[in-house]
Amino acid sequence: MEFKHEPIMLQECIEGLHIKPNGIYVDGTIGGAGHSSKIIERLSQEGLLVGIDRDEEALCASKERLKNYENVRYVWGKHEDMKDHLASLNIQKVDGILLDLGVSSYQIDEPSRGFSYTKEARLDMRMDQNQSLDAEYVVNQYPEEKLANVFFEYGEEKLSRKIANKICKMREEKPIETTTELADIIRMVNPKTTVDSLKRVFQALRIEVNGELRDLQKAVRDSIMLLNPGGRLCVITFHSLEDRIIKNTFIEYEGRCTCPKDFPKCVCGYVSYGKILTKKPIIPSIEEQERNPRSKSAKLRIFERNDQERV
Repeated sequence: MEFKHEPIMLQECIEGLHIKPNGIYVDGTIGGAGHSSKIIERLSQEGLLVGIDRDEEALCASKERLKNYENVRYVWGKHEDMKDHLASLNIQKVDGILLDLGVSSYQIDEPSRGFSYTKEARLDMRMDQNQSLDAEYVVNQYPEEKLANVFFEYGEEKLSRKIANKICKMREEKPIETTTELADIIRMVNPKTTVDSLKRVFQALRIEVNGELRDLQKAVRDSIMLLNPGGRLCVITFHSLEDRIIKNTFIEYEGRCTCPKDFPKCVCGYVSYGKILTKKPIIPSIEEQERNPRSKSAKLRIFERNDQERV
C-alpha cells in the first residue's frame, strides 16, 4: 500500500515555523514528508532539514518523496530522543521544530498495522515494528485493573471497567487476536456503543503500546531548549490529553511572575525561555475539516524561543 497522508494545517504550520532559508529545521514525526516537503522547498542549499520517525516504512516513504534534495538527514527513532539524535549529527541548536502527534492515514488505513476497528487485522498498533510490546499483548496479558486504567486514562472511556472485565472473561476462553474481535467485545458491553466509544478504546491501546504520552513533556521541554533565539516549536495534537500536556509545558517555559501586583519590581525570580504565540490553539478551517474529517480534532500550538533566558 502506498504511504499517503494529507498533512494537517499545512499552511498554518509553515507560517508558524517562520522559516529562514539558511536555518536548520526538524520534523520530529516526518511520516510521508507532507509537512517536510514544504519546509525544504523554503530552504537554501545552506539550510538543513532533519526528519525523525520511529516508523521505518514512513522513513522510506519520506526518502522517496524528498529524493531530489541533498540537504536532508533521516533518523530512525523517537522524537522524545531528539536531543541525542541531533547530537549524533553534531547539531546543538536548530531554528524550528515541528511535532505532528497524529497517526498517519497510511497507518490507519493499512489493515496489517491493526490501528483500525473497521478493518480486520491482528491486534498490533506498533508504530515501530521492531518493538516487542503490541496491542495483542496488552489486551491478553494486562491485569484487569491495569487494562481498565489504560482505557480510562488514555481514552477517557466511562465504561472502562466493564470493558476490561468483559475482555478478561472472553480471553479465558481464547486469546483475543484481531481488531474485529475486540470491537465486538466492546459492543457486547453496550449494544448501543457509538463509534466514538470504539475510537476511545482503540486510541487508548495505541497510546499505551507506543508510549505516546509517557515522554511527551520531556520531548517538548527538550525541543524548546534546542531552539536558537527566535526559533519556533509547532506542535499538532489530536486529543485533549496531548493538548493539555503541550499547553501546560508551554506555560511553564513561558514563565510567569508570581509577585503581588503592588510590588515595585519582580523578586520571585521566575525564568522565561520564550513566549506562547497561540494563546488559543489554531484549529483547521471548515474547508479542511470537510475535505479531511481526520483533521477535526487537531489543534496547533506555537512557542517562540527568547533571545536569552529572561527573569
